[in-house]
Amino acid sequence: MSRFSYLSNKIKQADFENVPFKHIYIEDFFSNEDFELIQKCPEVSLPEVKNDNELIQSLFENGYKVINFPGCISNPDAYIKWHTHKEKSNRIHSACEGFGLVVRLFKKKSKILEELDHFLLSDEFNSSIAKKFNIPIKDCKVDGGIQKYLDGYEISPHPDVRKKAATYMVNINPTELSEASDHHTHYLKLKNEKKYISDFWSHNPEYDRDWVPWEWCDTVKQQTKNNSIVIFSPSNDTMHAVKANYDHLKTQRTQLYGNIWYSHSETKPLKWEQLQIPLKNNFVRKGIVGQIKTMFSPKAKSLLKTLFRRSNDVGKTNMN
Repeated sequence: MSRFSYLSNKIKQADFENVPFKHIYIEDFFSNEDFELIQKCPEVSLPEVKNDNELIQSLFENGYKVINFPGCISNPDAYIKWHTHKEKSNRIHSACEGFGLVVRLFKKKSKILEELDHFLLSDEFNSSIAKKFNIPIKDCKVDGGIQKYLDGYEISPHPDVRKKAATYMVNINPTELSEASDHHTHYLKLKNEKKYISDFWSHNPEYDRDWVPWEWCDTVKQQTKNNSIVIFSPSNDTMHAVKANYDHLKTQRTQLYGNIWYSHSETKPLKWEQLQIPLKNNFVRKGIVGQIKTMFSPKAKSLLKTLFRRSNDVGKTNMN
């Protein structure tokens, strides 16, 4: 039995929360003793540095490596060049302005982090999540680890791709002051006029889910509490996002992050731009309407019909 087996028991005993979507949220996830030991590890609590070059060097010296991660690039030099001026960039995704860099800890000096990493990848831990969300763990793969997210990291609102069966995030920031920093995960819901998008995803499982612009959603809450965990199984309403804007030279956004993946998932991409339905201007092109008619469920069509009727700029539109 692992020293961390009590974490699996907490997951098994946790109640579901349903706002803004079904998930598990647990505060004080680790015992006070374990959490203090994790925070004090030199790999987690890095010394303050003077500039980005020193930070990258410190991360590498402490066992971190840059990883390919959504919303990020994997070239430290390009990141440093961008971060010097923090100019807007849609290079990662058209719904974002960020230009992030994420590193994962691969070489651990501290014994407790070695034990923790082993536990995060164990059947014991991942099975507790899978059972809670009725996921067939035998048909899945897992990944996880300790990660740091540098300033500028951004991933706009998204529900996660269909291949992802479950995801978890644990805040293990080195200082409690991080709770006031602007780098925490947002949990959101689509605005009323955009709810047809979730309905489209629900009725068209052959299409994968995409990121959407921030202005399409409203933040319901954020995961700011240190030593807290959020776990959910991605669905058509599990909108979450991050936009980091903080001083990473003093301390860095640090998490335990992991996923359970279905082994097989075949879907077609569909970008957020293709889901836009104009409610402004004095006309709606028949070509767009024709495409919508073949893609949306009756429920979605009815909702769209109501939205068009309420618009002061657009006349009645037949969606039948």
